[in-house]
Amino acid sequence: MKPQRAVVLVLAGLAVLFLAWRLIAPQFRPAPTLSGYIEGETLYMAAPVAGTVATLGVRRGQRVAPGAPLFVIEPDRRLAESERAAAELGAALAQAEDARKGQRPVELGILEAEQASAEAQAREAKAVLGRTAELARKGIYAKARLDDARSTYQSAAARVAAAQRRVAAATLGARADQIRAADARVAQARAELAETGTLVANMAPVAPTAARVEDVFFQKGEWAAANQPVVALIPDDKLYVRFFVPEAEVAAYRVGRRIRFSCDGCEKDLGAAISYVSPRPEFTPPVIYSREARDRLVFMIEARPDHGGRLLPGLPVDVTPLETDR
Repeated sequence: MKPQRAVVLVLAGLAVLFLAWRLIAPQFRPAPTLSGYIEGETLYMAAPVAGTVATLGVRRGQRVAPGAPLFVIEPDRRLAESERAAAELGAALAQAEDARKGQRPVELGILEAEQASAEAQAREAKAVLGRTAELARKGIYAKARLDDARSTYQSAAARVAAAQRRVAAATLGARADQIRAADARVAQARAELAETGTLVANMAPVAPTAARVEDVFFQKGEWAAANQPVVALIPDDKLYVRFFVPEAEVAAYRVGRRIRFSCDGCEKDLGAAISYVSPRPEFTPPVIYSREARDRLVFMIEARPDHGGRLLPGLPVDVTPLETDR
């Protein structure tokens, strides 16, 4: 065979192979995907007061259920304050009850005896005044003696009125101010007890929802400052899929639309609902789990997965692109 003919046959064969590759190869290519990863919002759990970590109920990486105890900060001192507040409330309640009952029977009996003695003296002074007035009218007693008798009676009547006021002060109706003051002390004691109870509860935080323990910053026996995070959680409902969409395709992605995604070692056919679409474009991040070339200008999208508790933050995912609305 002539060399020229061989070259032509080789070139023709290569052309046929190239055309076959262009026609058949796309069928074996993997379906196009968008690259992304699992991201989570961290919840930092702390106590409002400083103290020693008395109990630590979780470890890093552990899953916790809603209401699970996390840690306890030095409970003894706050429990003592709670008991003191409860005792003060009991004393205030007793004082309010005493104010409503009036003075004790012994004290009330003494006041009533004083009133009876004053009334007897007033009756005697009134009788003397009557006799003195009659004799003065007849000219037997001088007017000065009548004035003395009248003054004695007025003093006795004043003592009766004072004794009556003291007895009345021992009754419920006349002690309204004392009752109001006692009720105010009860309300104050209740508020202090509630505040102390809240502080005691805040010293032993619990998991607000199902979550994974991301980190533990203090160990049992260590001193933690007030409002210093002791445990970091990533709640299941705070996990989301973050991925990037080329500028030409972002119109198909709206809040509320659902996407499908997959990841290595995960269950099949995972779904999520789009919760955020970035209003500003950005360049492709330098660290992105990509299997093929992407457009440089992309929009960040976030979607809440249906089962966030089964995913780990940082896990690479592949998102099936949505079709652009026509």
